[in-house]
Amino acid sequence: MPGLGPSWRLWAAETLEIPKLLASPLQSAVPIPQGNGQPVVVYPGYLTSNVSSIRLRRSLIAAGYAAYGWELGQNKGARADLLQRLEPQLERLALRHGQQVTLIGWSLGGLFAREVAKHRPDLVKMVITLGSPFSGDPRANNAWRLYEWLNDHSVENPPIGGDIAEKPPVRTLAVWSPIDGIVAPLAARGQPGESDRQIELKVRHLSLARAPAGIRLIGSLLDEVLSG
Repeated sequence: MPGLGPSWRLWAAETLEIPKLLASPLQSAVPIPQGNGQPVVVYPGYLTSNVSSIRLRRSLIAAGYAAYGWELGQNKGARADLLQRLEPQLERLALRHGQQVTLIGWSLGGLFAREVAKHRPDLVKMVITLGSPFSGDPRANNAWRLYEWLNDHSVENPPIGGDIAEKPPVRTLAVWSPIDGIVAPLAARGQPGESDRQIELKVRHLSLARAPAGIRLIGSLLDEVLSG
């Protein structure tokens, strides 16, 4: 189904972000508003691991948040037991910190964050998605062919539950980019009612969770909601 994802020019431009993404673990923290020990977990994008969010988590920790990666290694796509495997970490962190946990999900990781929040809203304070294709046609991106080639299910029928576009019963913020070369902006922005707020960020898809502008936006959103 050609033409659903971003243009080939935007897609090609994403390749320029790959060296920056690979180098992000070596980059220093980005200053953001101070937190107060609130727990935050970052879910990585497809085929990436916690390495992709090191700079973001480093920035959050430097600002006083308790930031964690997920515990499932490389994100290889949806699995039937995925939500059950993610819940124990949420339970431990909520108990350890005595409060609900904020989930930040980049790309496919944002879909998983939304689904976990639907299953365990008692444990989740807020969900922030970064360029996550939760709305509209699941082929409105430039990665679905690779996803289906590497998985045993279609992007239209992931084995993780019901309506992907349905908003979780917690505060849900959708960050999207007009220059995203992997996920169509409308798919990451969503329709009215599919998230509580939609925020535009002019950053390439592969840098949404590592670019200073993205980290500063995340910091301001956390400060606005968690300190309010």
